[in-house]
Amino acid sequence: MSHKYYDEQFCEIQDCLVATLNSEPAQADRRENRQLLAGLYVRYITIANKLGTCVDQMVQPQKRLLLRKLLEATLGRILELKTDLVEADLSEWTHCGDILEDLRITPNDSELEIPACFRREREQEINCRKGVIDDVLNKLGFTDEVDERLPMSEQQAILVIQTHERARQGRLRAQFMKEIRSMKDKNKPVVTESEGDEQQLGVNLAAAVKIQKIWRGYMARRATRRQKLQEMLLIGMIPPPKKRNEEIEKDLENQERRRQLQIQRQEEYSQDIKKIRSHLEKTQRGPVLEQLSDQVRNWFHEFKAQTGTIPEYTGSERSASRQMPSRQGTDSETSKSTPGSSKESKMTKTRASKSGKEPKAAEDVEDEEDWRCKAIVSTFAPELNVRKEEYEEWWRNKDESSNPRQHHYKHIIEHEQMTEMENELRKVVDEMMKAELMLLQDAFDKDRGHKSKKKSSKKSRKAMKKGKKKKEKDLTPDRTTQSLFEELVANGIIKRYPEVWMQDFRGERSFHPPAAHNRGKEPPFDLGDIRQVLTEYCVVPLLSARLHRNTPPIKSVLLAGPKGSGKDMLLHAICNEIGAVLFDLTPANIVGKYPGKSGLIMLIHLVVKVSRLLQPSVIYMDNAERPFVKKVPKTDRTDPKRLKKDLPKMVKNFGTEDRVILIGATNCPWESDQKLLQQVYQKFLIIPRPKYSSRYASSRILAAFGRDTPNDRIKYAIWTHLLNRHMPVSWKFDTSVVSKISDGYTVGSIVSTVKEVITVKRMLQLRIHPLSPLELVNALCKRTPVYKEEDEALELWWSKVPMVRRRLRAVEMLIEEEEEMMAKQANAKKK
Repeated sequence: MSHKYYDEQFCEIQDCLVATLNSEPAQADRRENRQLLAGLYVRYITIANKLGTCVDQMVQPQKRLLLRKLLEATLGRILELKTDLVEADLSEWTHCGDILEDLRITPNDSELEIPACFRREREQEINCRKGVIDDVLNKLGFTDEVDERLPMSEQQAILVIQTHERARQGRLRAQFMKEIRSMKDKNKPVVTESEGDEQQLGVNLAAAVKIQKIWRGYMARRATRRQKLQEMLLIGMIPPPKKRNEEIEKDLENQERRRQLQIQRQEEYSQDIKKIRSHLEKTQRGPVLEQLSDQVRNWFHEFKAQTGTIPEYTGSERSASRQMPSRQGTDSETSKSTPGSSKESKMTKTRASKSGKEPKAAEDVEDEEDWRCKAIVSTFAPELNVRKEEYEEWWRNKDESSNPRQHHYKHIIEHEQMTEMENELRKVVDEMMKAELMLLQDAFDKDRGHKSKKKSSKKSRKAMKKGKKKKEKDLTPDRTTQSLFEELVANGIIKRYPEVWMQDFRGERSFHPPAAHNRGKEPPFDLGDIRQVLTEYCVVPLLSARLHRNTPPIKSVLLAGPKGSGKDMLLHAICNEIGAVLFDLTPANIVGKYPGKSGLIMLIHLVVKVSRLLQPSVIYMDNAERPFVKKVPKTDRTDPKRLKKDLPKMVKNFGTEDRVILIGATNCPWESDQKLLQQVYQKFLIIPRPKYSSRYASSRILAAFGRDTPNDRIKYAIWTHLLNRHMPVSWKFDTSVVSKISDGYTVGSIVSTVKEVITVKRMLQLRIHPLSPLELVNALCKRTPVYKEEDEALELWWSKVPMVRRRLRAVEMLIEEEEEMMAKQANAKKK
């Protein structure tokens, strides 16, 4: 794709963003305006996906910076709308089937793609951490040493291949000759010497005729088969043979080239920023500082001349120089006149508290429900408007014909750096004016004959005491982050994880319309919905500090599902997408490490401290129910209740500035104390078994579109993806049979079945002996399915989850109201 293409995409995104911002409500009710919020949610997702592609490929650094800010604000708005929709539906799964139908897009188009730009910015840091982990494991001898062999030359490789090929052909020839000799010995006729010559001629002639007949029949059948295949290809009855798509390969190479060019342009841009800033500091700093100081002083004198009083200083938090235009001509009072009003307000508050009665519990419930029904006041929508105005000012009508190489524009850098320098100087001017104003106030008081009173600092001390949090004691003040990191790696607390991505977790998204929060059951969900929810809860908030700080915080998530449902894979995908450090606090993993009470305190301290220093971080706990089980079996030597008291405290102490999340995984959550489990985990998610739509996609479609096709119909089909990865799938292979029979099995069972059947030896035999569905079915039957009892236990536990309980309570309240209405109507008829 060219620079022009991405510029056009930028323009289209901006038009779509303007239309979406115009439909933003000033204040919305989550349940009454649910349709509007869901429409905004889906539109912002499509905008974010386009922005992610443009940020990844845009070369011009200033446009790319604006696109990245737009992307970050759009992702923040999506998370805000997600929170509103969860409260509106009382469900973690956001169903927007009606919206997708109105917008005419597929469920896969409405799935939020994780932008790669955030991880690429930290690529060097992530690789450095992986290198440290590998070095520590190598020192301790936990990794297998790989013998480094010198690479062969081309001539040596050819000789090795020739030797093996000649040996193979020799063995085949020897076997073939042996079979021919044995056949000759068996079929050799017993004849006399006189009849031998005549009979030999007749046998030779008959044999030649028979061979000729068979060969001609074979050639005719092959020609007929080829002609039939050509006719079927012509009319589209069978897919064409797979070929390497050169256009896609060229496009991928072009994308990588643009990324390299992007880095080069960014370096040039950074160097010019430094040069222009240093030039402005030398030439403009003094005049700007003097001009701002004169403006504030003039305003002081004008205000005193008009009102006869000294203006109130706003402090460094509200910069005085910025407030100048709004203050001119206003009648404000001196700072000495405020204490009386503050005393009166305190007295009125105390009287009201003494005379007023405590509100009733029912009123509290109503207020809480009203608060929950109100949509979040967005912090990202105003920023989107600011970025929209920036685009209109600089880029909408800009003629870039003179900049085909997409270099940066120096006049924009000068304007931005000048604005930034002015903002910094305003703070300096405010501090200077604060000192001058105090001197002016003292002189004014002396002229009027008042004694200057020192302001008591009691209020400020109280405010500081209230604002200050109790600092946690640092048990390792003298140690570096590197040494703590290496210690946790050596003890197996910090672990390296395999490279898997969220898109590798295959499964279709649901296409159901939403159900009201107080009517019936919530619509069913599929594996694609799990992928979407985890992206919104665990990945996007941890991509940047600003997103995590300004979006509703999610500190912990519990993943529940049967064995083999993909919990570990999802954890590793989350860590890879955000480039996180993985801390494993599974009870079996910490056995014998940091023993005793003091050791446990040190373990928690190290995990919390290092996770904050190396954020984003993921703290993982497998068998998450075990610390909260009611009775530990006598055979269990892992001491699972060791972290029972510390886990709630640890999660509670995570602040908005800490990009740390606790993820638990369990396959039997009903065995734990639910009250304690719900104190630790904020969100509960259940991983279902794959439905037929997720398991199946026609292999004919796959053959038609090639191996790594992005087509939505086969993008998340499990069986087809696995078979295509291990071998070239024939269009005759019936995927529907194995998809139907595998109902009741988890994804892990399907993956292990394919690995067992498709071995290297079996792949070599595929050309002669094609794969049969029966082979896969026989291997699958050896696996254990998810039984009905386990499903029922999981559903019963799911009904006790806080969000589901709230939904059931809303349904019950509606039923009670309807019954009361019916009773009233019946009584009215009797009268």
